[in-house]
Amino acid sequence: MTTDIQGTRVRRAAAVVVTTAAMIATGALGAAPAQALTTPTIAAKGGYVMNNGTGKTLYTKAADTRRSTGSTTKIMTAKVVLSQSNLNLDSKVTIQKAYSDYIVRNNASSAHLIVGDKVTVRQLLYGLMLPSGCDAAYALADKFGSGSTRGARVKSFIGKMNTTARGLGLTNTHFDSFDGIGNGANYSTPRDLTKLASSAMKSSTFRSVVKTKSTKQKVTTKSGGYRYMNWTNTNTLLGSYRGAIGVKTGSGPEAKYCLVFAATRDGKTVIGTVLASTSVSARTSDAKKLMDYGFKK
Repeated sequence: MTTDIQGTRVRRAAAVVVTTAAMIATGALGAAPAQALTTPTIAAKGGYVMNNGTGKTLYTKAADTRRSTGSTTKIMTAKVVLSQSNLNLDSKVTIQKAYSDYIVRNNASSAHLIVGDKVTVRQLLYGLMLPSGCDAAYALADKFGSGSTRGARVKSFIGKMNTTARGLGLTNTHFDSFDGIGNGANYSTPRDLTKLASSAMKSSTFRSVVKTKSTKQKVTTKSGGYRYMNWTNTNTLLGSYRGAIGVKTGSGPEAKYCLVFAATRDGKTVIGTVLASTSVSARTSDAKKLMDYGFKK
């Protein structure tokens, strides 16, 4: 009788050993349960993040609500310029008094372009995207719009911005300015701006410009000499967030604080937008939270 009991115990112990071994082999034992990823809370009224490689949506908050975009509009300004056929980035544009008058009249962000200087298209793109120069935006719109007057050329350029938006399927986007200083009909959404930025980032020139923290550019003066322009990027993610590669800040009384952002880590690029955040520091914090979240998804 005792032997039978002992035999049963041995068989049970063996079964436990076998079962345990099977569980270890299949990973059922010792594997910690995966922790649920907490969706971040942001100050911005709208936000969107996607995997730039796959187009997969990673985060949304009022992602399709139309809002004023501020200077994130300049992403489209740059895209339209870079989409021109037979574009010569080294062609020179003479800075007109109208551009500086516009800056003064609107108390707008400036690349501090000097009237009479000859600045290349490439340099104007740096002046547009780093210090967010509305004077550089005006110069580019005047250069690449069509028409016999400056007003006609600017209107033509803004038309190209809207045509490009439609071509990209940005159904909640409309521009009525070349720089974001709109007249009540300059709007987009976090999803649309992210798609726009993703498209713009396909240009190597655009990528080079928006990842630049600061630059010193030699421009030709009216008298034939030269001067240096020093521009610093308003996007503080560059250098403060590992893998940051762009893209553009924006702000304004209606737009509040906006940021279109992108970063690459371990071969994965996340790209996104926050609109109507509460301060410069809040939009940066929002973007970092969303990128951290995007990389974990």
